[in-house]
Parts: sequence; C-alpha cells; structure tokens
Amino acid sequence: MVLLIVAAVIIVVLVVILIWIYNSLIGLQKRVENAWAQIDVQLKRRADLIPNLIETVKGYAKFEKKVLTEVTKARTAIMSAKTPAQAAKGDNMLTGALKTIFAVAESYPTLKASENFKSLQEEFATTENKIAYARQLYNDSVMRFNTAIAQFPGVVVAGIFGMAKPKEFFEVKDASVRKVVKADFSDLA
Repeated sequence: MVLLIVAAVIIVVLVVILIWIYNSLIGLQKRVENAWAQIDVQLKRRADLIPNLIETVKGYAKFEKKVLTEVTKARTAIMSAKTPAQAAKGDNMLTGALKTIFAVAESYPTLKASENFKSLQEEFATTENKIAYARQLYNDSVMRFNTAIAQFPGVVVAGIFGMAKPKEFFEVKDASVRKVVKADFSDLA
C-alpha cells in the first residue's frame, strides 16, 4: 500500500512538472510571436513613411530616380515579408536605400532645409530606434525559447509536443549593408 502511494505521488509530481514545463515553453513561444509582431509593426510603420519621403525628395532631386527605385523595391520586400529572414532581407535593403537617400539630400541644400524633409528624417530616426528595440526584444525572446527547448528537461517536453524546432533570429546576414554609403555626384556636374 505504501509503495502504491509513493508511486502515485511520484506520478503526480512528474505530471505537474510536465505541465509546468509545457506551459513555460508555450509562454516563451508566445513571447517570440509577440516580439515578432512588434518588429512587423515598426517595419510597416517605416514602410508607410516611404511614400511621403519619396514625394518630398522627388520635388527636389528629379534625377535621383535610381535611389527612389531602390527605396520602393525595398519597401515592397518588407511589406510582403512572411518570415524573419525575409523581413531582415527587406529591412537590410531599405536601410541601405535610406542611407543613400539621406546622403543624396546632403547635396540639395533646399531639400535639407525643407520642413517636410526634416520632419520625415526625425520620423525615420524615431522609427529606426523603435525597430532596433523591437529587434533586440525579438532576438532576446528567441534566445530564451531556443535555450529552453535545448536544455533538459525542456528538450524532452518540446520533442513530445512538437516544439523542438528553434526559432529564427532576426539578423543582418549581408555584410554590404554594414558599409558606409558613399554618394557619387560626379555625373551631376
């Protein structure tokens, strides 16, 4: 009889631990999803600013069509992204294109002085800070989840319930995005 009670207590304790680990993994998974949603919101916010920026720049820099085309392509890539990797690729394209636009603006003093352009620059700077924060939050959430499903006993529970696949980090894989943009205006002279 005592052996039966001990066995029942052990089974109950194991079930409680299993439930606790499962709920912890679900909580971590939901944090990753929420953090991804925050990145998505900020990327879309930035993409929504692009048409205003393009219209403002068009009025001053009529022959910078290549730069404006690159920004438009990058915006489309972000808006159609479904995964962190696709979003990161679009984000990298857009970051490079925006650096170029702001570098081009340096050669147009009237554009630089435009209140619309200044306002858009400030909006982009604020949005970039929010995106950086959202990326960090997402990557921290992914790291916690990936660690939890890799460590014992989480690895066992994750395997049982089909949660063993690690989440993807939001990262810059294209080293060219990290380069400083050089604006070449030799063909304008």
